[in-house]
Amino acid sequence: MTDRADTFESPVAYGQTLPQAERQRVLRNTYWLLALSLIPTVLGAWLGVASGITRSLTGGLGLVVFMLGAFGFMFAIEKTKNSAAGVPVLLGFTFFMGLMLSRLIAMVLGFKNGSELVMTAFGGTAGVFFVMASLATVIKRDLSGMGKFLFVGVLVLFFGSIINVFVGSTAGMLAISVAAIGIFSAYMLYDLKQIIDGGETNYISATLALYLDLFNVFQSLLALLGIFGGERD
Repeated sequence: MTDRADTFESPVAYGQTLPQAERQRVLRNTYWLLALSLIPTVLGAWLGVASGITRSLTGGLGLVVFMLGAFGFMFAIEKTKNSAAGVPVLLGFTFFMGLMLSRLIAMVLGFKNGSELVMTAFGGTAGVFFVMASLATVIKRDLSGMGKFLFVGVLVLFFGSIINVFVGSTAGMLAISVAAIGIFSAYMLYDLKQIIDGGETNYISATLALYLDLFNVFQSLLALLGIFGGERD
């Protein structure tokens, strides 16, 4: 589970919104960059599976490498989000995330129906995004108050995930995966609503937030499908 750390606070308060044209521009650029970010993610996952480079990243070592890389990249994205370097840094982050995801993907591909499970997880994540995007356009009320509750939920998931890395409990993994799908689906709605309402003005920050939502939903769905739907030869 990837900690958003409530990624970045919105620079514009609810009600002090941007002009409609500017909000549409931010949303459009966010969608384009989000779609683009999937390419290095897939490349990173493919490289990891093909080379087995992440195979040894288990337990505490894997956690340390992941934490240092993820938070290092997120810090760099925050520092460069208003410059020309922002997009390349974000794409570098998504490549790294694909590489880190490759260990789970390789495990699932080890099942007889592994490819089907990966595509099912991808389709399920796309479905969640479509539903949340549709809801964000029709809900009129201010959802900015959700942020604090969702952040607390992410913190609980984050520390629960760290503990479970060392405990190795299947039941714990199941509980964390189910909770992560619910929390990050809600976060997806929250982040999309922030963009639509003009509460998020930087499309790189917006893309990072949505990418983390999608990544965590996909990862959790894939873990659940691997546990319940994996067929061994």
